[in-house]
Amino acid sequence: MNPLTIIQDSLYFFRRNFASILTLCLPLVILEALTKQLLGSAVGDGSASWQLLIGLLFYPLYTGALILFLDAKSRGEEPAKRNLLAATLRMWPTFAVLTALSTLLIMAGLSLFIVPGVWVMIKLVFSEYLLVLRGLGPLEAMRESFKMSKGHVVRILVCVLFVYIPLSVLEGLSFYVLPDQQSPLLSLIVDSVSSFLQLFISVVMFRLFMLIDEPAQPA
Repeated sequence: MNPLTIIQDSLYFFRRNFASILTLCLPLVILEALTKQLLGSAVGDGSASWQLLIGLLFYPLYTGALILFLDAKSRGEEPAKRNLLAATLRMWPTFAVLTALSTLLIMAGLSLFIVPGVWVMIKLVFSEYLLVLRGLGPLEAMRESFKMSKGHVVRILVCVLFVYIPLSVLEGLSFYVLPDQQSPLLSLIVDSVSSFLQLFISVVMFRLFMLIDEPAQPA
């Protein structure tokens, strides 16, 4: 389970299935970015909490659909996108609760200095897969993720940093290169591309989840 091998495997999968992931997730990602942009224009500086709520609305939908897609492809299946979205919509309430609880715990950890927040984020990294693929409830998925990540904290952190740092650099360069007063359309494109590329982290974590979960499955 070398982190570099996990990244390479995930990148290969992402490239091969790029078109499918794009058509499955990008419309919802764009809709999320557009909703946040419109709300920001209407509310102004006080829109931060509302943007978190918008994230709770859309994030479980495209992330849940992506997880189901990854699982189906790992079993050699070719799922219909409408079926993936329908299944995700049914589990949206529990996924939204999980996202809200995870966000609150991570923010609480970050408020105590950065390290506790990062540690909580790493320990909860498998909770979404446990909820979507095993049907666990939000609290149960969080507890199981804490157990499952035991002994793998460094490996998870390295994988996250391998992905997050380049994406952060690209996002920073986009703000540096593009004009200060971006047009609404250009801002929407930048936000949508940035959010879509961050889905690669879900692909990497799914690969790691499957590798860790395999020994735990009964023979």
